[in-house]
Amino acid sequence: MEIALHYPLKNYNTFGINAHADEFVAVHSVSELSQTLKENSNKQKFILGGGSNMLLTQDIHALVIHVDIKGKELVFEDDNHVHLKAMAGENWHEFVVYSISQNYGGLENLSLIPGNVGTTPIQNIGAYGTEIKDTFVSCEAMDIETQEIKTFTKEECEFAYRESVFKNNLKNKYVIVSVTFRLTKNNHKINTAYGDILAMLAQNNIAEPTIKDVSNAVIAIRQSKLPDPKELGNSGSFFKNPIVSKELFEKAHAQHPQMPHYVVSETEVKVPAGWLIEQSGFKGKRFGDAGVHAKQALVLVNYGNATGQELLQLAKKIQETVYTNFGIRIEAEVNVI
Repeated sequence: MEIALHYPLKNYNTFGINAHADEFVAVHSVSELSQTLKENSNKQKFILGGGSNMLLTQDIHALVIHVDIKGKELVFEDDNHVHLKAMAGENWHEFVVYSISQNYGGLENLSLIPGNVGTTPIQNIGAYGTEIKDTFVSCEAMDIETQEIKTFTKEECEFAYRESVFKNNLKNKYVIVSVTFRLTKNNHKINTAYGDILAMLAQNNIAEPTIKDVSNAVIAIRQSKLPDPKELGNSGSFFKNPIVSKELFEKAHAQHPQMPHYVVSETEVKVPAGWLIEQSGFKGKRFGDAGVHAKQALVLVNYGNATGQELLQLAKKIQETVYTNFGIRIEAEVNVI
């Protein structure tokens, strides 16, 4: 495994930011990952998956290890369920498509999310009423210091909204090498609670949807709202939907009665960040090559040669304006490097 110097990362991040790594190596097996970590124990390291959830604002002054470990395995099966294991370097959407082709249900609402399998538990990715934690069994992760493999259960991952232990207490301590999911073989729990999915199914005259129908609906919705990173640099939703106290919500709602919202608990309410951004006048706005997508205000885009710093400044401007207008703080979902 040869380490490349001053390596361009433009093709390794979905924003298409032209940053460089001081050193770069791709690993294609668990043993290669172990060897690389061992031989470079004295160096700063940066673990890179699909590059779909980060904004590079500078060059990376470290050894970038690109985890490109592929493979799928059926590790358990009974009459109703399978446990399907995927290695970290598998493309997420391709894995979802594969599971549906085998008639395994549970991941269909997460179709077309960019990135690789290994990073999905870190964010507890979610869409259209489903999150990774709903089907997650366990993940195997390598200790960066000792190269030992530890299996993390669902409880040990401490999943929350776009959160896990890997973003908090164990940040930069482990590299996820595989993830195992519990999927249904029959009696699939079809989740069409989101209005967009119901509308798309109705449009196609589908009254009793299969898991493939739901996946196709999600793909069509995402394609209609979100730009393809290969054509227009982006990282999907840049901001989290803020969960605010009931008191704060009621204060904002009194001034903006049309504000959409979802009750999370007796004390908390979730407000769509896209609506807050759109109402603040940013939807479709462009500042040089950094901009906000015309069809979905949650998505920041690189129209060609925007720098990470330019996109970060735009994000900060949006956050400040939303706070001024609504008294609500929105946080980045994307990791800013």
